[in-house]
Amino acid sequence: MGFDEKLRRKLEQLLAVVDEREGRDTQGPRLVDDAARLWRRVRNFIAIGLVTAEPDLEALELACMALQIPMRSIKAAAGGKLGRISLRDRAEQSAELLTESVGGEIDESLLDRTARLLHETPQHPPVMEDAKLLADAVNLDDYGVIGFSLQTIQLARQGDGIAQLVEGLDKREQYGYWEARLKDGFHYEIVRQIAQRRLDHIRHVAALLNEELAEDGPA
Repeated sequence: MGFDEKLRRKLEQLLAVVDEREGRDTQGPRLVDDAARLWRRVRNFIAIGLVTAEPDLEALELACMALQIPMRSIKAAAGGKLGRISLRDRAEQSAELLTESVGGEIDESLLDRTARLLHETPQHPPVMEDAKLLADAVNLDDYGVIGFSLQTIQLARQGDGIAQLVEGLDKREQYGYWEARLKDGFHYEIVRQIAQRRLDHIRHVAALLNEELAEDGPA
């Protein structure tokens, strides 16, 4: 029993519930789409030759889906806006929730390989090449218009809006968040270069947002 269509459908049904906080049961395609986008990114990284060993495609695809499970109930990070769940917390929760939710329907070998991959992903550095690949793919989501959009979604889920989005973006610039993330957040130089280009995109969007807010008058 490998990663077959039956298991994929089961996971897609699980991810169809996009918000389960406080009894909510909001459904939609967001997490299924995010899993598919992350998996496409991983496959693209493989295609351009970032890994030298034969990748475990089954475990990587399953990990891409498992990483969305904690996002159903993510809460704002303590102490500030634009909170993001750390890669370590997200990976550990993913491994645990995958086992709890559908572990009995997954081949034991595949489940073990996927759990090991998830636990390896936040290590500095991971031993497994697949874990480096997965970490860079996840961390790239912080950047560009995709990152901007994901931040907006998260803020809206916790009741915040445009003012808090601008505040958070300003603080990231003020405290050198992006520079630190670029330095420590990637294992492969080519992915770091993609992140740098996408950082230019998010800064451009932030500048346009501030321009429009200025046109509306002072706060």
